[in-house]
Amino acid sequence: GELVGLAGPSGSGKSTLLHLLAALETPDTGNVAITGMNTSSMGERGRTAIRRDHVGLVFQRFHLLPSLTALQNVALPMIEQGSGKRERRRRAQSLLEDVGLGDRLSHRPAALSGGEQQRVAVARALGGDPDLVIADEPTGELDSTASEVVLDLLADVAGDHAV
Repeated sequence: GELVGLAGPSGSGKSTLLHLLAALETPDTGNVAITGMNTSSMGERGRTAIRRDHVGLVFQRFHLLPSLTALQNVALPMIEQGSGKRERRRRAQSLLEDVGLGDRLSHRPAALSGGEQQRVAVARALGGDPDLVIADEPTGELDSTASEVVLDLLADVAGDHAV
């Protein structure tokens, strides 16, 4: 796997490119392929399946479900993949511990700081064991220590996946 960064000035299209790579949007021209499948010609159902089965996403805005705990938010992608309840809990807890939130498992997003919410979002992106992780400013809300934890975690994942 590789860890690839994308840099550019504000408004240069970085987020748009990430949305194309994540099959959230389709290009006006050309093709985008994920795991060898052309997402440009797929309908929304096909692109949703690609995201569910192959892509982990970390957005600038965390998109955590406010009614779920940190543990439940991280376990959510695993439900769609058919993982059992015990395995979901074990993996979600392990990922939250990896990002330094092992003591915040039962907290809902409103009870977490912005940096903690971002770390939950990173753990959730890794929860479904994706082939590709796309992170749009994954450390934007974090202090330097938490940023280092998240970047190290993404680098570790890159050993097995494309990030």
